[in-house]
Amino acid sequence: MTPTPDLLAAEFADRPLPDTSHGGILYVEGVTVSFDGFRALDDLTLFIREGELRCIIGPNGAGKTTLMDVITGKTRPDTGNVYFGQTLDLLKLREYEIARAGIGRKFQKPTVFEGHTVFENLELALKADKRAFTSLTARLSSDQHDRIDEILETIGLTAELQRLAGSLSHGQKQWLEIGMLLAQEPKLLLVDEPVAGMTEQEIEHTSRLLNSLEGKHSVVVVEHDMAFVRSIARKVTVLHQGRVLAEGDMDTIQRDPKVIEVYLGGEHG
Repeated sequence: MTPTPDLLAAEFADRPLPDTSHGGILYVEGVTVSFDGFRALDDLTLFIREGELRCIIGPNGAGKTTLMDVITGKTRPDTGNVYFGQTLDLLKLREYEIARAGIGRKFQKPTVFEGHTVFENLELALKADKRAFTSLTARLSSDQHDRIDEILETIGLTAELQRLAGSLSHGQKQWLEIGMLLAQEPKLLLVDEPVAGMTEQEIEHTSRLLNSLEGKHSVVVVEHDMAFVRSIARKVTVLHQGRVLAEGDMDTIQRDPKVIEVYLGGEHG
C-alpha cells in the first residue's frame, strides 16, 4: 500500500524512545506463531545489537517474513516476548506506535510518492511530524536542507533530486525509499530483499549503501542473493522451520553441515 503523507505524520509524532544503554536494540525471546496448526515461528530467540548490520537467510517458509511481521506489530505471537531496547515492549504497541518508536520497514516493492520529486519525497518524510504535506513550498531550515543533502549523498541520488520519483529506475526507487526511512531517523531498519530485480551495478550500489549505515543505525536484511549477503554480512542468522538453525559470520555459516543440507546445498530461490 502506498503511504499517505497524513499517515506518515501520524506515525512519527511524539515517539517513545528505546533504552539501548546495554548495547541491545532488539530482543526476541521464545516467540511462537501458529497459523492453522502450522508453526511459522517455533520458540525463536534473536538478539540484535545497536548499530549492527545483520543478515537473515533461510529457505522459503523458514519464518523470515513472519519474524518481520511480529517485530513491526503486523502479527501477534502466541507466546514469547519482543522488546525494543530494554524497556519498550513491542507486543503492547500497535503498528503505527512501533513505527514512530523508531522501527522502519522497507518491503521488497518500493512505495514512494511517484508524482513528487525525489527532493519532495525526502522533504515529506523529514517533515512528517509537522503534518507538512500542504506546505511543500514552505521554507526549510538550513539544518533540514543539510539533512536532505546528506541523505541524497548517502543514497546516491543527489543528481536526481528534481526528477519525479515515478521516473526513477527500480533500484533508484529502492534507494529513495531507504532515504525516506532514514529521514525519519529510525533506530532499527528492517529491509526485505533489497536487491530483487536489480541490475549488477544497482546491487553493488545497494551493498555500499547498506554498509554505510552500519554503526549509525541497526539494520536487519532479509535476502536470498548469497553473493549480496556475502558483500554486506558481518553476522548471519539462518532460519529453518521457524527456529534459528545457525548463527555466525558468513564463512562459518557456509561451512555448517546443517545449513548446507537445508539451504545452501539446494534450491533457495
